[in-house]
Amino acid sequence: MLRMIAGLEEITAGVLRIGERQVNEMEPKDRDVAMVFQDYALYPHMSIRENIGFGLKMRGWKAEEIAPRVEHSAGILQISDYLDRKPGQLSGGQRQRVAMGRAIVREPSVFLFDEPLSNLDAKLRVEMRTQIKRLHAMLGTTTVYVTHDQTEAMTLADKVVVLKDGHIVQEGPPMTLYNEPNCRFVAEFIGSPQMNIFSGTVQRTAEATLLKIPGAELQLGEIDLADGMSIDVGIRPEHLEPAPSGGETIFAQVEVIEPLGSDTMAICRVGDNELTARLDSQMPLSVGQSIGLKFSQSDLHFFDPKSGSRL
Repeated sequence: MLRMIAGLEEITAGVLRIGERQVNEMEPKDRDVAMVFQDYALYPHMSIRENIGFGLKMRGWKAEEIAPRVEHSAGILQISDYLDRKPGQLSGGQRQRVAMGRAIVREPSVFLFDEPLSNLDAKLRVEMRTQIKRLHAMLGTTTVYVTHDQTEAMTLADKVVVLKDGHIVQEGPPMTLYNEPNCRFVAEFIGSPQMNIFSGTVQRTAEATLLKIPGAELQLGEIDLADGMSIDVGIRPEHLEPAPSGGETIFAQVEVIEPLGSDTMAICRVGDNELTARLDSQMPLSVGQSIGLKFSQSDLHFFDPKSGSRL
């Protein structure tokens, strides 16, 4: 998709517009887009200064015109001290900033980012994510950002487009996709840890509606679901809370405890199903302990088990 926007791949059908311009037949150099690649794609024999200014040089700009633009871009990305070094002398995060500087210096209409943080370690990914968000707020340039990391999608995007097998599954603001996923695929992709999904059969009683799952049952409360229907029910780990004595909705046995400081992940067993709960870090937990968990009915998500579509 990025290659089509950039003009590196022909599109087989449809119209591609950048702003008000239709660019289907336009050469890549005339589209006014800048691409930041996953592997940086820097020239190892050139200095950082030469790498950043190379695109302008190829367009026939004079050295005295290029220099201030390079200095300005380097200043924005805090790499001014590295301009006379070679890429091999920089860390991964610094090289990624050079790649971004090469894109910024052109002041394009559109930035294209191809998984730019996937080669960085966890700490650098967080730092660069903040840098990209700050950069976008400063420049205000439309940016198309491809990622498999849902955290990047949630934190960076104004609009998320989820693709599956080449088709758009859902699009919208990040919190819309988080709160109202239109299918099981989106529900499990957005959110970390991913949503707990239970597949079972509805059983109506005089008191409440139950979900019968292998080895256990969940109390769904007074929800209007047809008796005997097969259904997938989703609940996010952060929407589970310890239940008071006698008021349990889910009985779970703790199998793994993952302290994260601010909170604790409890990986539990519910019948034949695994469940993850994000709980307060001060809650006393031990492996093998049986706990009760409650949730609000408004936090439940219902999906068709065959199509995966939201019900």
